[in-house]
Amino acid sequence: MRRSAPSTTELRIAAGLRRRDPDAVRALYAEYGPGALALLHDAIRDRAAAEDVYQQVLLEAWERGRSFDPARASLRTWLATIARSRAIDHLRRRVPEPHDPADAYADSRQRGGDAFEPVAQLVDRVTLEQLLEQLAPEEAEVVRLRWRLGLSQRQIAAHTGVPLGTVKSRTASALRRLRAMLEEERTPL
Repeated sequence: MRRSAPSTTELRIAAGLRRRDPDAVRALYAEYGPGALALLHDAIRDRAAAEDVYQQVLLEAWERGRSFDPARASLRTWLATIARSRAIDHLRRRVPEPHDPADAYADSRQRGGDAFEPVAQLVDRVTLEQLLEQLAPEEAEVVRLRWRLGLSQRQIAAHTGVPLGTVKSRTASALRRLRAMLEEERTPL
């Protein structure tokens, strides 16, 4: 239940949403939009993606406006709840770009890293190659193109003719399987 009585501005916007008045969405955007957008920026940490999700939030507010009940929650809370849900949906769908450990190695070498690191790197490469042989060929190919040739996921999609979403899912799947195999390898018998 709501703690305070709705303001006249809030009641006016809520009534407009119930009537499907486009001016109500503009007023919602002007009055409560900056807070919802800030919440999305904090959650997603990518300005362009947050702005895309923000458009989804406003569309959902427009579509669900008739169901808003000012006695249950404030418009600010209602909009923030929609924003939070859409941010979670966005973050769940997102497949992060894998990090290349060779970049960290190159950085450490430039700063005067340990002379024994090349041996460790060689062992890591041999281990990785053995593990890649256990992956499905299409997953191994994506991993090799990413870390051997340094191609981005978009470049891999263009190079192979495989849709970007498929490249991302194959990369994520391959990395999960590689991680599991590495953990299994490190577990003492």
